[in-house]
Amino acid sequence: MVSSRARSTFDNLRTQLVTRFWRPRLYLLVGSFVVAAGLGGFWGAWKNLCAGDACPSVAQVKTWEPEQTSKLFDSRGQLFGEIGFERRTLVSIHALPAYVPEAVVAVEDKRFYHHGGFDLRGIARAAFGVFTGRNLGGGSTITQQLARNMFGQIGTERRLTRKIKEVQVALDLEQAYTKDQILEAYINQVLMGPCYGFQNASRIFFGKDLAHVDVAEAALLAAIPNAPGRYNPFRHPEAAKHRRDLVLTRMADQGYLTAEDAARWKQEPLPEEGASDSTQAIAPYFVEWVRQILDDRFGDEIYRNGLHVYTTLDVRMQRAARAAMQRGWAAIEGDGDFDHPKYADFDTVATFPEQTPYLQGAFVALDPATGQVKALIGGRNFDQSKFDRARLAHRQAGSSFKPFVYTAAIASGIPASHIVVDGPVVLPQVSGQDWRPANFENDFKGPMTIRQGLYTSTNMIAIKLGWNEVGIQTVIQTAKRMGIQTPIEPYPSTTIGAAEVVPIQMAEAYSAFPTLGTKVRPFPILKVEDADGHVLWEPQPERTRVVDSLVDRIMVSMLQDVVARGTGYNAVRVVAGLPNDVPAAGKTGTTNDGTNVWFDGFTPNLLAVVWFGMDTPVPIFKLGRGRRQATGGALAGPVWGDFMKQVYYGSAATVDSATADTTGIWPIPSPWPIPPGLDAVLVDRKTGKLASRWCPADDQYVEYYLPGTEPTESCDRSSGRIRIPR
Repeated sequence: MVSSRARSTFDNLRTQLVTRFWRPRLYLLVGSFVVAAGLGGFWGAWKNLCAGDACPSVAQVKTWEPEQTSKLFDSRGQLFGEIGFERRTLVSIHALPAYVPEAVVAVEDKRFYHHGGFDLRGIARAAFGVFTGRNLGGGSTITQQLARNMFGQIGTERRLTRKIKEVQVALDLEQAYTKDQILEAYINQVLMGPCYGFQNASRIFFGKDLAHVDVAEAALLAAIPNAPGRYNPFRHPEAAKHRRDLVLTRMADQGYLTAEDAARWKQEPLPEEGASDSTQAIAPYFVEWVRQILDDRFGDEIYRNGLHVYTTLDVRMQRAARAAMQRGWAAIEGDGDFDHPKYADFDTVATFPEQTPYLQGAFVALDPATGQVKALIGGRNFDQSKFDRARLAHRQAGSSFKPFVYTAAIASGIPASHIVVDGPVVLPQVSGQDWRPANFENDFKGPMTIRQGLYTSTNMIAIKLGWNEVGIQTVIQTAKRMGIQTPIEPYPSTTIGAAEVVPIQMAEAYSAFPTLGTKVRPFPILKVEDADGHVLWEPQPERTRVVDSLVDRIMVSMLQDVVARGTGYNAVRVVAGLPNDVPAAGKTGTTNDGTNVWFDGFTPNLLAVVWFGMDTPVPIFKLGRGRRQATGGALAGPVWGDFMKQVYYGSAATVDSATADTTGIWPIPSPWPIPPGLDAVLVDRKTGKLASRWCPADDQYVEYYLPGTEPTESCDRSSGRIRIPR
């Protein structure tokens, strides 16, 4: 207990001290000085942090333009791809449904239209949410997020320093832009995971432009920027749906939706990967080809300056090609004789430098009159293997090389009715051993016209014609003149396709047939414009006359027989069901043991090349007694016919559900005309001589001849005096 005397003494001492030292005005002055000094120091620090070029000035904000990707448009003007460091496509906020910006404001910054770029209430709300464990929203305003994302240098320093700079830039943004301009910039540039901006994300996730999304889709897009990896609907659908539903709830809380509408939109399913084509997925090998060409010509400009690149691609044909190839791959892998790893066995994240262990393929379609590549597939999965087999793979041509042999023969004056005996061939090789080739069916059919030799793809006829009668050097020069650029060795086996070729070069070489002698270089770009619409480059078709038109028309007739009655008939007309209304011609191709299978075919206005094989050349099907060999007619031909049927008659498989119809996407052409100068003569198919009453009428047909090459002797099989040339 303290005595009363002690307490009295203490009180007296305190009174004396207070009376002696208490100076309220002095303390007020000192306190004011300290506060002023503190504020001055903070202001100085603020200004120093944003001195010089450390933060963007208001002028920089006003003149800021984001890097823009170059946009790729197909031949009908449809955007299908982009090239750039940051995939970004700008849209106007005024072109969007109101619920798109409303969704952003609801989840990111509900006081967006009431603050000046920095919101103390929002920071307090976020802090309270952290302490209470509730999700009450973030503390950064939309303007701060825009500042952070627009100017990367703000995010490279300590957190406090970055935050101070972020606020300064946000205030500058609010001075430079209207609220709608700030929100528009945010929507256009925010990171969305695989791309920047809502427009690109909309095309990737929904396969549609941002202007066409519904409320649930807008809410999902608004949900993603908070954590683009976590809320990717393809990879984390549950988390994405939870976040999307939160956005819808907040839209209802803030009066943008009714509670009933929010509940209804929450029932909408999320998009599934593969349900629609992303901007790059529709034609990734074609996009990479275009990128390489543009990079060589324009350098970094294509990645930053938003060029408009109008390409030759027809997205409808590309979809048709993909659908046909996918059905072809599935049919081959589903065959009991297919004994290799299947595509489905490999995870989608697997990557391979060039060679994959599963079945591959390539497809090229082009307009033979212009060289415009309408569809191109370089492999099954661009992410797993970027090696473009359509443009770069060297594979043996097999029987698809034979038309060059026959073109050389017709050009040298040998008529299509010329008789060659299908019989054994023995030719010496450089090694000293004899080469004893065989036909596919390991039998011999005796004398036949070279027309029949082509449409039945009889090896002995091509070998004897190309090696003995025309000469291998003439065959090689014909192939090179028509467009084959790979080395062709002067061996007898070259006549039946031992040489390696490239699919797109085969397309170039075959382009001379439907055009009656003029080949064209395949190309992917129509023109390039800058962002303001000025034309920077407009390449022109490269056409070259390589075959006489009369020679070529005879070849077209012979190749039509391949589809009408030869090795391509069942594949194209029966399996694929391409109607006879479409004039069609082409050639099957099969190499030894069925390692490579081809179909190279054309109509008067469209050409396509199909190839299937393994990246490491091995037989596609298991070999052995009783097993069948893979052939171009059985495997590649149906894909070609499937594609052409879709192109000319339409199919729901070629388009997405929003535009599905049954109309063709390319006009059905008229048959090839018979040019003046060709002689049409009725002949006997067994002897190649003029038809007469002494030979069966069933064997008579009309053959076309160059002037001076017609037969002069009449057929007389009744006398038994038929002379067969050896």
